[in-house]
Amino acid sequence: MAAFFKATNAKIRANPTLSYFCSTHFWGPASNFGIPIAAVMDAQKSPELISGPMTLTLTVYSATFMRYALAVTPKNYLLFLCHFVNEGSQLMQGYRYLSWYHWGGKEKAAAQGAVEGAKEKAVAASDKIKEVVSK
Repeated sequence: MAAFFKATNAKIRANPTLSYFCSTHFWGPASNFGIPIAAVMDAQKSPELISGPMTLTLTVYSATFMRYALAVTPKNYLLFLCHFVNEGSQLMQGYRYLSWYHWGGKEKAAAQGAVEGAKEKAVAASDKIKEVVSK
């Protein structure tokens, strides 16, 4: 049985494409891509849900591992790409967080909501007036 696994491993390692596909240089970044995918999907959600400390942590983490991906031998471009996408996503989330909590985004949204609420009430009142006048 050990000979079978040794022969199979030798056959896999002889083919460069298969060898790469069966290595941690492929599967590490492939499994890590869940983080940037989640960050990109979160861009469509409300900024109230963003955690500032976690966003900062993931930004530093991705910057560190972007550097690491190019420092190892052989260079791991897939890992670099994964962290490059995550870095951009986290910077965008960080901007949304700062805009919402520190640059007046929450207040603007509240004012916008008040304006929309007033418009809805005005339309409802106008409809009631038209109904009463038509009777």
